Amino acid sequence: MDISQSTLVTQAETEARRFIHMVYGWMCAGLAVSGACSFYMVSDPRMIANFVRTPVLMWGLMIAELGLVFVLAGMISRMSASTAKFAFLFYAALTGVSLSPIFLVYTTGSIAGVFFMTAGLFGALCLYGYTTKTDLTSVGNFAFMALIGLIIASVVNWFLHSAALQWIMSYAGILIFTALTAYDAQKIKAMYNPAEDGTENETKEAILGALALYLDFINLFIQLLQLFGNRRD
Repeated sequence: MDISQSTLVTQAETEARRFIHMVYGWMCAGLAVSGACSFYMVSDPRMIANFVRTPVLMWGLMIAELGLVFVLAGMISRMSASTAKFAFLFYAALTGVSLSPIFLVYTTGSIAGVFFMTAGLFGALCLYGYTTKTDLTSVGNFAFMALIGLIIASVVNWFLHSAALQWIMSYAGILIFTALTAYDAQKIKAMYNPAEDGTENETKEAILGALALYLDFINLFIQLLQLFGNRRD
């Protein structure tokens, strides 16, 4: 390889890393917005109490979150980059509000501890997904099918209120989102397109990647919290 070819390869690697940093930067921005919204709710216990005591509001928020995910995943190509950014951050804000009741159930110390536990595990999984030479497509497909089963089981347990089934689902959820995190990290590396450098399409691809990782992190955190979080008396 001559000097010019080596320079081109180095430039391509640098641009690919820049795209990856953009994805993780937006994911971290989403987590920061969620955290800020949760702490704002916690600052006034009356807000959380009113939220929990208003089922229509809780269901409306969940429907809005689900709708935003589908809009971002299915219609982002029709959006401007600024609209995609706003939609992602707005989704993160809604998620922060919907997660705020966990402060009524678990101690603040255990929530912080599980958050850092999740961050460590998540970082290791992303590093593995980014560096491994093994194709994780089959792992991702299997995890996605298992996720559908987990959602169905969650709906069933909504009526059964089985502690044993909840315990099983929590462990299954950790395994599922562990696999999905590594898979998504690998998939995001493959999303980089040199022809889109500096364009709105690149930004929108980064938002999609950030959304996938954000969902993995939040769901992994919830599953770990259910197992390792210390409940309030």
